[in-house]
Amino acid sequence: MGDVLLGWLSGIPSEIQMMVLSAFPLTELRGSIPIAFLNDQWIWSWWKIYLLAVAGNMLPVPFILWFLGPVSRFLSRWKFFDKFFNGLFERARRRAGTKIEKYEALGLTLFVAIPLPVTGAWTGCVVAFLFGIPKRLAIPSIALGVAIAGAVVTLIMSGALAGIGFLVGSG
Repeated sequence: MGDVLLGWLSGIPSEIQMMVLSAFPLTELRGSIPIAFLNDQWIWSWWKIYLLAVAGNMLPVPFILWFLGPVSRFLSRWKFFDKFFNGLFERARRRAGTKIEKYEALGLTLFVAIPLPVTGAWTGCVVAFLFGIPKRLAIPSIALGVAIAGAVVTLIMSGALAGIGFLVGSG
């Protein structure tokens, strides 16, 4: 998926490519950070990868939070979109479960911070909407979760590449 997106984005500055990859719902920073570390053309320091990924992952958050309710209500008038949003919202409710109900903004931060598929900023926005977490709390909660997830993925990639470099160098 990342390679396909990079193909579409060729011709624009690599930093913008990285931010778009991080903003895209299927890759977010969980996919963009490994892509950046493994991309032979992007020779960046770990901190630049981290900052671009976090910034890119946060780009759509305010828009999703502000427009998800009105857009879903409008589009749900048609059967296809009604089924889509019902399925999306049900999956988000199941994933978030009682943690969000009990801990609200803190639960939202922890939910987004877990660097697993379908627990990122996009799903965090859906969860915040579903559980009625105010935008003034949701945005910083999601931002902190994104920052934590980005740090975890960056550390994992840095450590994995350092370990591979050590093994290759000593072998």
